[in-house]
Amino acid sequence: MNNSLQHILVCSLVIVLSLPAQAVEPTILTGIVTHVRDGDTIEMGKIAIRLNCVSAPELKELLGPQSKQIMRSLVDGKNVQCELDGTKTYDRLVGTGYLEGKDIGISVIKAGLALDCLRFSGGRYANYEIKGVAAQVKLPKYCR
Repeated sequence: MNNSLQHILVCSLVIVLSLPAQAVEPTILTGIVTHVRDGDTIEMGKIAIRLNCVSAPELKELLGPQSKQIMRSLVDGKNVQCELDGTKTYDRLVGTGYLEGKDIGISVIKAGLALDCLRFSGGRYANYEIKGVAAQVKLPKYCR
């Protein structure tokens, strides 16, 4: 590559990197919850959404069925708004769910059937955890 072309590329890169970053608007998905997989995963039609920063027990674990049941009673058949963060885990999009403007994750954690996934939340839900739940609900390694 000649010096002239190299100089143009470097200058172009400097200009692009010096431009202010544009804030990316989150993707909002609104729809009726058609299925509840467990305490932290819901479906709207064929779209599965994993609640961001919430760790509910698996169905075969202690409190798993209860966690699913509270989620089902909370959102099944209801219109929910999900603010997707652009990530995906397995077949699920990741986002924060809202029912009538209230964060669904807070509801499940306040019920004592899920924990704050600190690694991703930065402690956003820590104040809603019920004392003693951490001894019953196994927090996955990816949350620590």
